[in-house]
Amino acid sequence: MLGFGKKKSLSDDTGLYAPLSGTVIDLEQVADPVFSKKVMGDGYAIEPTSNQIVSPVAGEITLVQGHALGFKRADGLEVLLHLGIDTVSLNGQPFHIKAKLGDKVEGGDKLGRVDWQQVEAAGLPLTSMILITNTSEKLDSLSIEKGKAQAGDKLGQAKAK
Repeated sequence: MLGFGKKKSLSDDTGLYAPLSGTVIDLEQVADPVFSKKVMGDGYAIEPTSNQIVSPVAGEITLVQGHALGFKRADGLEVLLHLGIDTVSLNGQPFHIKAKLGDKVEGGDKLGRVDWQQVEAAGLPLTSMILITNTSEKLDSLSIEKGKAQAGDKLGQAKAK
């Protein structure tokens, strides 16, 4: 087992990455008001065109819940990758996540795959959100490049207070 027993330290990378290939959009354009009104925090969204899921940040994985992955960066920012809208109702079926709780990852590291056809068959939007859930306490600034992106592309950065 490669890396077994080795402690990997968290990178201080402040970059934000495309977790999927697709078109990066503003949160305000998301069809669900919980995301578009930034109730869960500031961030960005992507209309995916690929099944491969990669890490949107460098950090430690704090949540693995099928449709959602949580990360904590070295600077304390907490990031949530929410795959699709209302996909919690699918009970994890379309999501094949290889990453585990406590894994330390770099931006762009492979985390798993999603079967978007199952999501579409359920009549749910594919729009996926990347949210900084502790925005009010920790986020100083956020800059993201919109438009077409490949999974793992650096889109911008988030700076902690």
